Amino acid sequence: MAKPEFKFQMYKQLQANIANIYGEARQVADEIGIPKEIRGKFGLTGAISGCPAPLRADIMKASEEGATEVVPLTKLQEEIRELVKSVYGDEYDAVPTSTCEAGLWVTFDCLFTPPMMGRGDNYRARYIAPYEKHLHHQGSYGRPFPGRFKDIFADRGATAGELGFYGKRQNNLDTVIVPLEGARYDVHGIKYHPVPLLTDVDPEASIEKLAMHAEIHESMLTGFTSLGYETPGYGYGVKDEEGTPLLQKYIADLAHSYDLPYVVDNAWGLPFVGHDPRKSGADVVIYSMDKATGAATSGLIIGKEEYLVPIRRAMGMHGDRWGTIGSYGKAAYVTFDPGKEALLTQVQALRVLRDNPEVLTKSVDDLERIVKEEFEHLDSRLRDGIIISKSYNSRAVEINYEGTWKKGGLGIPIFSIEDMYAGTALTQTTCSQMGIIPTVGYDANIYISPDLGTTDENGKLIEEVTRYGVKGLVRVLEIISKYAGILE
Repeated sequence: MAKPEFKFQMYKQLQANIANIYGEARQVADEIGIPKEIRGKFGLTGAISGCPAPLRADIMKASEEGATEVVPLTKLQEEIRELVKSVYGDEYDAVPTSTCEAGLWVTFDCLFTPPMMGRGDNYRARYIAPYEKHLHHQGSYGRPFPGRFKDIFADRGATAGELGFYGKRQNNLDTVIVPLEGARYDVHGIKYHPVPLLTDVDPEASIEKLAMHAEIHESMLTGFTSLGYETPGYGYGVKDEEGTPLLQKYIADLAHSYDLPYVVDNAWGLPFVGHDPRKSGADVVIYSMDKATGAATSGLIIGKEEYLVPIRRAMGMHGDRWGTIGSYGKAAYVTFDPGKEALLTQVQALRVLRDNPEVLTKSVDDLERIVKEEFEHLDSRLRDGIIISKSYNSRAVEINYEGTWKKGGLGIPIFSIEDMYAGTALTQTTCSQMGIIPTVGYDANIYISPDLGTTDENGKLIEEVTRYGVKGLVRVLEIISKYAGILE
C-alpha cells in the first residue's frame, strides 16, 4: 500500500479501500473465532442510546414489581430526591427527565436564555462553552460565536438545517465557543473536519483564556458549561489530589465569580460514584441514566436547590399552585416527563450506586485488565503514543491514540465526529463488519465499556465475549493503518 505524503491523501486512500477493509475485517472475525451466533449481538459499549444495553436483573425486578403496584409518580420522584440528598446533602436536589438531552434542553432554557415575556424586544444572552468533544450536545443551544463556528454542527446528526441541530438553538441565546490552550484542532477524517485533540490541555492557561472571553462578553453572560468527564482524551487529565479535574474546578470558580451557574453535561457518567459536584463546584449536572448507570432510557438532573427550583417548575414537578412540595402537573416542559417504569429503574439504580457501587465498578477493573492485555498484541509500530485510562465515572476504559501523530509523521488514522454521522468513521464501521457493535471511536479517542452482551444479568463481566470485542478492535486498528500506508 502506498505511503501518502499528506493527511488528505491518506484519507482519500482509505476511502478508496473501504470495500477491501471491510472484506479483510470479515475474514479476521473468523480468524479470531467470534462465534457466528453472537455476531451483531454484543459490542464495545452498552452506553449508546441507539442500542442500549440489556437491563440488569435487579433493575428488571424493580420495574416489573413496581409496574403492578399503584404508585403516585410524585412518590417515586421524592424517592429519587431522597437518594440524591442522602449522598450529596440537603442543598442538592434532583429532577428526572425522559432523556439526558431533555435534561440539557430544559436546563439551558431555564438558566441561560433571556425571558420571552415583557414589553419591547428581548435582550440577547450568551454562555461560554470550551471547544471540546461532543460540543453539539452542551454547546448547541445557542448561535455559535464567533462567526467562524457558525456551521460547526452542520454535519452532525441525521437531519440538517432547522429540523436538525439548528432547531435546538434557543430564544436569543448565543454560545461563546473557546478553544482550549494546549489542545490541537487538526483536520482529519474522510469527511475531513477539525477534531479536538485534548490530551495536552493546560488547565491554567485555558482558564485564563476562558476568563478573558468572560470579561469580553460580561454584559450578556448568563452561564458556563462543559463536559463532566475525567480522562486525558477529554482534556481532563490534570487533577487535584482527590482526582477532580482542575479545569472543571477552575470553570466553577470563574462562573461563581460572576454569580452565574456552571452546568455540566455528564451524560456518560455515574451519579454518586463519578463526577462529584461538591468537589468540582458544578451547580447542575445532567446524566443519561441508561448509559453508564444501567437504568431504563431516561435522564436525571442533579444540582443545587437554588437552580433546580426553576427547572422543577418548568417540568411541572415543583408543587401545586395552592401549596404542595411536589406535583405531577402541566408546565412548559411536561413533555420531558419520564414514565413510571423509568422512574422505578432510576430509584433502583441509584440505590445500588449508593449502597453497593462495586456492582458497577468491578466490571470496569476487569475490562481495564483485558484491554491492556490485548493491546500488548497491537503491532509494536502503532503502540507508541497510545494512552489507556480507566474511568469509574463513565464505567469505561479510554484508548487515546492522538500521540501516535506527535512524531511529525502520519499516525493511526483519526476520524471526525462528522465521519460518524456520515458512516465513514472506519474505527466504528469496520468493527460492525466483524459482528461487533462499535463504540465511540472518533477524535482519536475510543471509549470501551461493558454491558452490551459482555456482562451477565448481575453485571459481572463475561471475559470471553469481552475479549472477542477488544481483539477485534486491535485488529481493526491494524487493518486501517495498513490501508492508510502506515504499516508496510
